[in-house]
Order: sequence, then structure tokens, then C-alpha cells
Amino acid sequence: MKNLSVKAMVSIGMLSSIAYVLMLLNFPLPPFPKFLMVDFSDLPALIAALIFGPAAGILVELIKNILDYFMTGSETGVPVGHAANFVAGVLFILPTYYIYQQMKTKKGMTFALVSGSVSMAIFMSVLNYYVFLPAYTLFLNMPAMSGPETKQFIVAGILPFNFVKGVLMSVVFMLMFARMKTWMERQQNYKSA
Repeated sequence: MKNLSVKAMVSIGMLSSIAYVLMLLNFPLPPFPKFLMVDFSDLPALIAALIFGPAAGILVELIKNILDYFMTGSETGVPVGHAANFVAGVLFILPTYYIYQQMKTKKGMTFALVSGSVSMAIFMSVLNYYVFLPAYTLFLNMPAMSGPETKQFIVAGILPFNFVKGVLMSVVFMLMFARMKTWMERQQNYKSA
């Protein structure tokens, strides 16, 4: 990503805008806490990563979260949720990108997406335990949960939620990928044009 072409810059901007709009179209899943929302805003970042490289995907994740923070704000006043969304997106797209680069088939993409979902679910559980949940309680002036309560909350809510979110994104992406694979490969060939 050293020498981004105008086409790459415009594409990253466009994909960031689409990701921001998709982030606004979030919805809760009934068995999980209402503040855990599913959105498909990581899919444009994944497309950017597959076409222009992992740095482009990370840039789309960053831009969409900055846009959302400035447009909608945050309950805490500090972008804790946006930081969590950014990290979760990166934890989903990077393993997917790197595994797909090794196995460029439909089966390879399926395996890459499952790996990205598992990566996101596991690492977000750890980060929620040590970083994000303590930050939420601090900035919202709520009483901190005890270690066992936090562990139970993560195991019963956050871990399965992130895995289900990853699976939903994977299913939607595979439906798109089946139709877009040829176009994406063509974009990769012309990305420096």
C-alpha cells in the first residue's frame, strides 16, 4: 500500500462509506444482550483487503468507525464501542485474508471465513475481559463486575455472539463471493492501474 493509485484511494473511500451505512443498519439477536448488535459493515473491509491488501481493509475499518463516532457519538463519550468494533473487524478480516491467500478456492474462502470467525470470537472474548468491559464500566460509572461474573458474561454472551456474527457475515459474504470472485480477481490485476 506504499503507492496507492487514485483508483485504490477512491475504492477505499467508497467501501468505507458503504461500511458506514451498513454499520447504521445494525440489529440485535434475540438470545443475546441488546447492546450486542450485528451489522455487516466488515464485508466492505474484507473486499478492500482481498483486492488491495490487508492495510486497505484495516483502513476501511478505521474510517467507518471514525465516521460513526463523529456522526452518532458514543454512550460513554469515549469511543470504547468503536474501538471494540474496529478490533473485531480487524480480527475477522486479517485471518480471512491471509488464509485465503494460501488457498485461493471457494473451499479455501470458506475455511478462511470460519477461521476469521473463530479468531474474532476468541480474541474479542479475551479483550472484553481485560480491556473493553472494564473500560465501559469505568466510563459509564457503573460498578465493576467481579472476575467470575465477567467470565460468565463473556462465556454465555460475548463469545457465542461474536461467533454467530462471524458465521452470519461468512454466509452473506459467500453468497456475494460466488458472484464477485471473477470481478475481484480482475480488480486485483488492475489495482495499480
